[in-house]
Parts: sequence; C-alpha cells; structure tokens
Amino acid sequence: MQKRQFTYQAIWSDTDGEFVGLCAEFPSLSWLASTKDEAIAEIQHLVEECIADMEANGEPINPLIS
Repeated sequence: MQKRQFTYQAIWSDTDGEFVGLCAEFPSLSWLASTKDEAIAEIQHLVEECIADMEANGEPINPLIS
C-alpha cells in the first residue's frame, strides 16, 4: 500500500465525554477515545483499514485536500 499523508486531529466532545479522532480527508470516519493520543492513533488505523478495503475493491482513494 502506498504511504499517504492525511490531516488528523483530536477534539474534545462534551456530549460523549471523550476525545474524537478525525481525518479531514475522510469526514465520515471518527474514533472515540479517552486520550488525544489514542484518538489520533485509532483514527489513523481506521483510515489505513478503510484505504486497504477500498484498494482491494478497486475503489478510488480520496484526493488530498490539505
């Protein structure tokens, strides 16, 4: 799999009482975690899994927006 760079952030959610890991290029994905570091690590892992699935199915990968 080609290494790509994406824009990640973790924000606090008062509603969930946890940090939300987000990826700007995949706005439909998110990950809740108790720490910022965990939220970032897990959203990165989720994006990697999503990309692998998309590649396996011949789907186009989102272009970088950053």
